[in-house]
Amino acid sequence: MRQSKPPLGPSSVQRGGGELRDQGVKQQAQAIPTVGDPKPQKTISGFFSTSEARRAAGDTIDSPPSKRPKLDHISAKAEDTTQKVIKPDEMYNFSKPNHVDLTNATGSPRPSFPRKNINSLRRISNGPPESGPKRLIVKNLRKSSKGDLDQYYNHVWAQLDPALSAILDGKEILFSREELYRGVEILCRQDQAPSLFKKLTTKLQEGISRQYEQPLVAVAGHTDDIETLRAVVEAWVKWKRQISTIRSIFYYMDRSYLLRTPSLPSIETLGVNQFYNHIFCNSVLKAKTLKGACDLVRMDRDGRGSATNDDLFRSSIGMFHSLRVYDVDFEPEILGQSSKYFSSWSDKKAAASSLATYVEECQGLIDRERNRCDNFELASTTRRKLEVYLEDLLVDENQRKLLYAADVIDLLKQNAVEVLSHLFILLQRKGLEDKLRHPFERYINEDGFEIITDEEKEQQMVTRLLQFKEKLDIICERSFALHEGLGHSLREAFETFINKTKRSNMTWGTDNPKPGEMIAKHVDLILKGGAKVVSTAAPIEKSKNSVNEEEAEISGEDESVEINKQLDQVLGLFRFVHGKAVFEAFYKRDLARRLLLNRSASADAEKSMLTRLKSECGAGFTHNLEQMFKDMELAREDVSSYKSMLQNRSKDQTKEASGVDLNGNYINKPSIDLNVSVLSASAWPPYPDIAVKIPRNVQQATAGFEQFYKTKHSGRKLTWKHSLAHCQLKATFPRGNKELIVSSYQAVVLLAFNDRSAGDQMPYAEIQGATNLDDTELQRTLQSLACAKYRVLTKAPKGKEVNYNDTFVVNTNFSDPKYRIKINQIQAKETKEENKETHERVAADRNFEAQAAIVRIMKSRKRITHAELVSEVILATKNRGVLDPADIKKNIERLIDKDYMERDEKVEGRNIYNYVA
Repeated sequence: MRQSKPPLGPSSVQRGGGELRDQGVKQQAQAIPTVGDPKPQKTISGFFSTSEARRAAGDTIDSPPSKRPKLDHISAKAEDTTQKVIKPDEMYNFSKPNHVDLTNATGSPRPSFPRKNINSLRRISNGPPESGPKRLIVKNLRKSSKGDLDQYYNHVWAQLDPALSAILDGKEILFSREELYRGVEILCRQDQAPSLFKKLTTKLQEGISRQYEQPLVAVAGHTDDIETLRAVVEAWVKWKRQISTIRSIFYYMDRSYLLRTPSLPSIETLGVNQFYNHIFCNSVLKAKTLKGACDLVRMDRDGRGSATNDDLFRSSIGMFHSLRVYDVDFEPEILGQSSKYFSSWSDKKAAASSLATYVEECQGLIDRERNRCDNFELASTTRRKLEVYLEDLLVDENQRKLLYAADVIDLLKQNAVEVLSHLFILLQRKGLEDKLRHPFERYINEDGFEIITDEEKEQQMVTRLLQFKEKLDIICERSFALHEGLGHSLREAFETFINKTKRSNMTWGTDNPKPGEMIAKHVDLILKGGAKVVSTAAPIEKSKNSVNEEEAEISGEDESVEINKQLDQVLGLFRFVHGKAVFEAFYKRDLARRLLLNRSASADAEKSMLTRLKSECGAGFTHNLEQMFKDMELAREDVSSYKSMLQNRSKDQTKEASGVDLNGNYINKPSIDLNVSVLSASAWPPYPDIAVKIPRNVQQATAGFEQFYKTKHSGRKLTWKHSLAHCQLKATFPRGNKELIVSSYQAVVLLAFNDRSAGDQMPYAEIQGATNLDDTELQRTLQSLACAKYRVLTKAPKGKEVNYNDTFVVNTNFSDPKYRIKINQIQAKETKEENKETHERVAADRNFEAQAAIVRIMKSRKRITHAELVSEVILATKNRGVLDPADIKKNIERLIDKDYMERDEKVEGRNIYNYVA
């Protein structure tokens, strides 16, 4: 049964008064009749005279004059429109209004106003408006007694107390929450909030002690730490839910009284404090709760975690944060346990694992710890402290294992990019990544030097170097994150090993660096055969599918782009080479073969490579190479002029001449189509003069061109280099006619069989007499014709080697699907003699360059010590090749013998040289 309606508070009085005034105004406005015509307007003097008259009669003016008429209170008689005049000294003196107190428990009836009086309270007046504030006068006002307020307070608490007990016991509340909220609000408005807060605090203390503390202590006595933690977390969740319900009832007190009282906690904070004081501060519960949380972490580290335990640990971390015990109690506990675990783990793994395994497991441990901190919302300070422990134990205390050179080199040889990346990250945590430079440089020097000194894979040197460089670049990018110091080590180590010299059969006993020669040959391979030749010559073992895919890719792509890409890669190696003289010598010889035999795959690629070399080495380096291209252009012009001359003479009926005989007499019918390339001896490589007996018609044709050339260019001498010539022969075989492209020596040998009948054998000695070739050239030529792929001659006895007792005959059974056959590949290949000659010439030239550098230095210094002279000579000749100090000393002795310089005999114990002018 509901109680009597509680009295209203002070705020209700104000609201009631406001409603009364608004209602009175509204009703008055409805009851006032329409005003008639306005009164006539008064002058200022008339207005003041009227005012003086009214003041003398004792009338008062209600309000100061105003331009805008306002409603005015009227006197007892509604029909009286005369306004009371207020004296100036009484204008702003107001009597204290009476207020209505409706808090009496018994209640007082609302004042009843007669309708006619309400309707006549206000009227519209044309006179001066009223003055002062509007006042509400309540009659029969009764003030409530203190006994009534205490009675209401007890009434409200009689409802709140069982409601709080029901909430804490988990039962249903018998009262409406809205009613409870209103009761709390009214008590707070009547300044009963302090007493109410004390009772609430006492109630919460009793409830948490009875419903939570005692049961949890009993649970902790017969369960393990994890189950105790689970019970505490469940209690915390339940307690938070109850505090939330209680806060909704005491919300007005929480947001008014408690918010304005800094010394008192909010209801939510009060609940947290109560749980902390009674549950967490309990010595039994606190120890088992913290240990249970640490046990969950230990189980997860041992691989015995579960989704249920993960949820429990996540909830416990949230509870620690809410109770503000994370930093003070939980973090030191978990860090202490983690330190012991990390130390034991590190000692065990470091002793029993290889470097690769140890690095992978270290990275896995760090990732697991980092993920645990993120997933369970551990504080950033905890994460950082755990990382510091890991860095100190796994990295700092195991530097020797992580930086053991042999193990690091094994990882580099295995191309373990991911493991190296994890190793780099581990070392980077302690700023030790620079210590990887020593094993990295050692690996590059050892493996690189092994590549350039491997005689069995000499032809694959450049391809292997390119692959080695690409591998190192990938390691620097993916494993070392483009570290500046390690990148510098890569360049230094590569430059060191690629310029190391070793006197061996590969360089014919000279100290020339082999990479310069092999880079030149690799460029020759690219410019002769294009990108496809290079891709098929790569030594990497690939499956058939991968090879086919690569060929399809190259064929689909613009070949010129692929060639430029290959040249850029080779040029990257060329930049590391100091001995540019070796490269220049072999590149010039290979370029000469390509130009003379027309073997270049692309003229644009040739010019592109020349531009690159000019950019890298300067115009002096490419001067002779550019001259070679100019000679070929001029040679084409000369041949074109020569053929035009022959055509003009053939039109002359009296003298149809196409050449001259050996005596200088013109002959008539042309026998061969001659093309001549006139080369500058200073720009082109030197070629030996080899004696050969050329056919008579060829002699006549060359003599005719020589006479034409001397007529056009006086004062020049031509020396014919038949070893560089090639021919096209038309051959008749029983199985079909063929067109053979052969070298000049091959042509001379084949033409010697024209004077023989079919099937006649020709001994080796007879062939040598007919061609006048030496044994070396003749054996190579016969071997290419009788023992190679296209065997236009048959050798007896059969075999791959040519001997003095062998006989040769035309192969009448020769056949091939192609009409045009190239047999002059032997001419395009470099012989061992040529290779040896080139190396020796480069070594001799380097000695001459060293002597020239010594003379220049002595001429500028006049007097210098031996050590200073050697150092400056090495620096001056560095771009042409590395000079050995012993070779420099020999050149100094030669110059002393030639009287370019002398030793200073006056200074004992020091080698000092003086320049001799």
